[in-house]
Amino acid sequence: MAAKFVIKQSANGQFHLNLKAGNGEVILSSELYTAKASTQNGIESVKVNSQDDARFERKESKASEPFFVLNAANGESLGKSEMYSSKSAMENGIASVKKNAPVAEVDDQS
Repeated sequence: MAAKFVIKQSANGQFHLNLKAGNGEVILSSELYTAKASTQNGIESVKVNSQDDARFERKESKASEPFFVLNAANGESLGKSEMYSSKSAMENGIASVKKNAPVAEVDDQS
């Protein structure tokens, strides 16, 4: 299975995307977009910005779980990861986004 961006529409009519690795695991989830065109622009931005390590903001939840946020050049959040059990698992997640985002196909399920 190849990596893919999955576009879905939420109950309130907005759109969001998930980047899934080849194993089907979600490795990045976006915020909500009001228009599908914005979601498609978000995908292009993830593809470009995921190649710059400085765009990954490494964080920790209140429960001390590592996670990351991928930001655009203007500092706006493009998406965030799940909570990880360790910093090394989080770094593997970042590596997966870097590897998969540029080649991921788009699966529009909206």
